[in-house]
Amino acid sequence: MSGNGKGKGKVKRLVIKDIEKCVGCGMCMYACSRRKGEAGIENSGILAVSLSGFERGATVIFCRACTDAPCAQVCPTGAMRAREGGGVIYHETDCIGCGNCIEACTINAIFRRRDGKPAVCVHCGYCADYCPHGVLAYEEVEPESFRRVIV
Repeated sequence: MSGNGKGKGKVKRLVIKDIEKCVGCGMCMYACSRRKGEAGIENSGILAVSLSGFERGATVIFCRACTDAPCAQVCPTGAMRAREGGGVIYHETDCIGCGNCIEACTINAIFRRRDGKPAVCVHCGYCADYCPHGVLAYEEVEPESFRRVIV
């Protein structure tokens, strides 16, 4: 099954292959913004963060593709729409920048840009090609493995 999420087969998603290899280099963030035609990390839907020093390493934060996405449920304009099989489709032109989706995300994986609008991972897999340490991958997964994440 292709990555479109239709049907009952597998869907393609961004996944963490080996978080122990993450050094927080930020290449994933730069790649994400670059895919959107921007320089820097302003529009990145993924965040690489240090866990307090080299010995503790780093991690990446991005949408985990909830099948019952709370961010889409609270969007008053439909700019954030649930994707079949998990995750969201974001239509920026419909977004009013209210921030409801940012507040609703249970893992803080939707980021507020300077213009007030959200930046969210849409699981395109572009960043995985730029991860120099093999932390990220774009692979087929079972859609049932993505339930609402509550922390």
